[in-house]
Amino acid sequence: MSGWDPAATALLGVLPQTARGPRREGIFALWLTVRVAQDLLRDPPPAERAHRRRLQALEHRLSSLTMPPPLRRALVAAISQLKDARPETTAQVLSQLVAPAREAGGAEAGEALAQAARAARAAVRAER
Repeated sequence: MSGWDPAATALLGVLPQTARGPRREGIFALWLTVRVAQDLLRDPPPAERAHRRRLQALEHRLSSLTMPPPLRRALVAAISQLKDARPETTAQVLSQLVAPAREAGGAEAGEALAQAARAARAAVRAER
């Protein structure tokens, strides 16, 4: 896990503490989405075709998970926005997932998303 972003690691750390069910699957869905979003911040960013394939795979995987409806709606919106493969989009998407993450996964999940959003904003600023 040492190569992962601290926010992704924090989300993964919440999983064993969460009982099986929609809440746990929601946290897993957030973790998957954060990892795909953060790939846009890499230098160099993934090729457009590779990014599209990852988004398709993410959509397919999320469709099989049971999660609270507000989180599902937020993740559908996030995937739609991530189709615009720009680093600035990553910061915006992660910021918009903070409240649904907090509601569906608890304070720790919300804080992990807030941390990911702050790191994404800082990375975007550093590129400019």
